[in-house]
Amino acid sequence: MKLIKIFLIFFLINTQNCFANVKDDFDEWKLKFKIKALANNISEKTFDIAMANVKFLPKVIKFDRFQPEFYEDTKTYIDKRTSDKKFDFGKKFYLNNMELIDMVESEFGVEKELLLALMGIETNYGKYVGKMDILSSLATLSFDERRSEFFSKELITLLQLIETQQIDYKSLYGSWAGAFGFFQFMPSTITNYALDYNGDDFIDLKNNEDAYPSAANYLKKIGWKKNEPCFYKIDLSTKIPKKYLNISAKKIHNKKKLKYFKNYINNNIELEHFDDNLKAAIITPDKDIIPDAETLNPAYIVFNNYEIILRWNRSLRFALAVCTLKNRFKNEI
Repeated sequence: MKLIKIFLIFFLINTQNCFANVKDDFDEWKLKFKIKALANNISEKTFDIAMANVKFLPKVIKFDRFQPEFYEDTKTYIDKRTSDKKFDFGKKFYLNNMELIDMVESEFGVEKELLLALMGIETNYGKYVGKMDILSSLATLSFDERRSEFFSKELITLLQLIETQQIDYKSLYGSWAGAFGFFQFMPSTITNYALDYNGDDFIDLKNNEDAYPSAANYLKKIGWKKNEPCFYKIDLSTKIPKKYLNISAKKIHNKKKLKYFKNYINNNIELEHFDDNLKAAIITPDKDIIPDAETLNPAYIVFNNYEIILRWNRSLRFALAVCTLKNRFKNEI
């Protein structure tokens, strides 16, 4: 942890020097980006109004480079996001919104426990939706080279939503990465999955009546299977071939039927209630993040639903935290 702090201090000092000279380059980038926007069915009027006050935000780059997923060990990450306080608040939130949440579960076939877990971890049940100027955040990340292509597409999509008056640009405040609303939808997610569920001709993702059905619709469309498992913590045998250990969320590889992996799991008796024919994979999420982490501990057997959560947020720890909190809610609400 001391090494991480030293690295962060070094990084902040150096980035301050770089950011001092970046304004001119950013202004030049914005002029070039305008040409691209106009070629993607965005009017000059919309671009000029929406982007008038867009600025380069140095702290967005800092957040991007130093995300919790990049330095917190799995236990710390999960414990912080599935605390008793979060759990208790989630139960109260459910009681106050029971009719809507139960209706959404019934209609979309997505467990209420999962929706509660996602909303709790993303925004603490709407209490922390973010205060960053999303247009400036996306512009900053588009200008930055690390993931420029991805964020440029998101910014174009957001401008298209403004162009078609599906979103009011004045309301666009959310996360440093450009996510918006109670479930932190990116612009492309809004376009593809958000619903005007209450029929007021406006998609309001800071309103439960639209946010909950939109999240459920998203999960259903990308393949979530109700009542199927997400993951289970396992004690791996040292005989496990290293090729089966997934340490990155980019792509889960070398999947096999669960019955195959049981040969390498010391606590396999605990998996008897799972279907042996389920496709599964093994992840060891600390190995590529934590200095001197054990190769085989912690380890988890993960299933298709786990990979669905990765499509929501491509982080091994995030998906584990969501499914952990979901399991806590089971039989409690």
